[in-house]
Amino acid sequence: MTTIAVTGHMDLTDASVPLVRGELDKLLAAYDPAGLVGVSCVKPDHAATFDRLVEAADEVLVMPYETANRQAYEAANAVLPERADRLVAVWDGRPPSGKGGGTADVVGQARAAGVPVDVVWPDGASRRA
Repeated sequence: MTTIAVTGHMDLTDASVPLVRGELDKLLAAYDPAGLVGVSCVKPDHAATFDRLVEAADEVLVMPYETANRQAYEAANAVLPERADRLVAVWDGRPPSGKGGGTADVVGQARAAGVPVDVVWPDGASRRA
């Protein structure tokens, strides 16, 4: 069983989404789906996606926060490297913003813990301004 944590920028441009999805499909094709576990967290405004993922999940870890705010999101992101064999990061490579809990922070935590990191940022990908 391989556990892959996924983190990434959520402000991709519409044109970037299919580019990133294509790269993720290629990366994940190397794994047997029957032996693959995914770990991630979801922004509060993605309720429909969250509900679908919860329904499909074998396990759901609920963080000890009453609201899905930045602090809860940071705490959830901090757990990702602790639960993973690998981290897949949809990341533009920019350093941490200083706010904490962002993609660059999770990549740094994973690398510091010795968790291998696969960065996905295909040519042509960009973030909204």
